[in-house]
Amino acid sequence: MRLHREGYTIMLTTGLVLLALNLLAYFYLFSSQPTAIIVLLVASLVLFGLVVQFFRVPNRQLTRAESQVIAPADGTIVVIEETEESEYFKERRRQISIFMSPLNVHVNRNPVTGIVRYFKYYPGKYLVAWHPKSSTENERTTIVIQLANGVEVLLRQIAGAVARRIVWYVKENQPVEQGTELGFIKFGSRVDVFLPLDADVKVKIGDRTKGGVTVLAELPS
Repeated sequence: MRLHREGYTIMLTTGLVLLALNLLAYFYLFSSQPTAIIVLLVASLVLFGLVVQFFRVPNRQLTRAESQVIAPADGTIVVIEETEESEYFKERRRQISIFMSPLNVHVNRNPVTGIVRYFKYYPGKYLVAWHPKSSTENERTTIVIQLANGVEVLLRQIAGAVARRIVWYVKENQPVEQGTELGFIKFGSRVDVFLPLDADVKVKIGDRTKGGVTVLAELPS
């Protein structure tokens, strides 16, 4: 396991602030109250541990298959439905949504191998990730990857009530490889994937996914 570079500044800042707070408590605020000092120290260690775990990147054997769409994120499947995709396709598609809690790994990965044909970033609101309007009103990105056979897969990173920063590493006309890092969403959110209607979905509501490993669907040839 390693720690993601997106967390270096946050982890360092958090560590320094907690260290300063504990030193202040030890020498000035609670110098005669050892129990209070211990409680503060334990709470600080737990908080720092939560911040560090958020930026973990576990070692994994990634799934690689041209005909399969792999989960772009860790989380829980909260939506599987046929819906109108109005931004790019402007027609009906199969939507699969993954909710990412603050305890999930937050690296986003390319679900397929291909060429990025479309990219757009939208500033926006910070509604809770499961809100029906979060996919159209929250801060988000839309990324469309075209496979070698011409099939296109759309992925949308969506910020939530806690997530306040979306990071992406792709741009239009860039070739991408399945399983490689696409971006990062800090502190919990959601990722939507839009597939052709004839895609064979392999997951169900409530399933837990592992980014780069779990097969979401089999694409038509």
